[in-house]
Amino acid sequence: MDPTRNPSPTPPTPILLREDREHVATLTLNRPAARNALSLGLMTELEAALSDIRSDANIKAVILAAAGPVFCAGHDLKEIRANPGRQNYEALFAQCSRLMTAIVRLPKPVIARVHGVATAAGCQLVASCDLAVAAVDARFATPGVNIGLFCSTPMVALSRAVGRKAAMEMLLTGDLVDAATAKALGLVNRVVPADELAAATDALAAQIASKSPYVLAIGKEAFYAQAEMSLDQAYAYASETMTRNMLARDAEEGIDAFIEKRQPVWQGK
Repeated sequence: MDPTRNPSPTPPTPILLREDREHVATLTLNRPAARNALSLGLMTELEAALSDIRSDANIKAVILAAAGPVFCAGHDLKEIRANPGRQNYEALFAQCSRLMTAIVRLPKPVIARVHGVATAAGCQLVASCDLAVAAVDARFATPGVNIGLFCSTPMVALSRAVGRKAAMEMLLTGDLVDAATAKALGLVNRVVPADELAAATDALAAQIASKSPYVLAIGKEAFYAQAEMSLDQAYAYASETMTRNMLARDAEEGIDAFIEKRQPVWQGK
């Protein structure tokens, strides 16, 4: 049989890639031709990947990256215009909200590795991550106002990552913010040369992954919970969290290792 007469169909290119290495999972948005726009399919894939990582004891940290010249240009506007109507819009933004809260509620730190531009829901994605490392030429914006669509859902993450005045200026003007400004505002943690972006992000992820996974989980949960509380509530909650943490085996091991001047051996509990 001549194989050229009935060639096998080419498998579709995956829109999300996952690579696990040394306790770090790297999720790569893989729609470069569409500027990695967050289609319904891509958001579904991301949600599923985060769910798998949640229960994967081997993974201690996550890097969120992107293929091609752009990190993420936001929602897929062509897809949105092809599916108009209240019901479809409500479903779209509910799914987006689930994805962003899944990042925040994942009991493992998530680091955005940003190059090119991150706009609208792409900027929201960066703001939702626990940490972000940006290439020096990266740029950020919430430009919905320019097309008659205020970036209301990106506003939720953005306003929790940067000060109110800075967030409002980005939302009201739609202007692009360069990487240095984004760092000054608190949107990203570090700015590095473009050719060092992957290595710098990997190093940060590896440093975090060397810590107790139990402590990372309890700390991340506490950080976001206390931020929504009053001062008195936050201290009461944090005190209870510290007590629970002190009773954990990893706290005992960490303190003993410090006293004995050796590396700790984490038990994850």
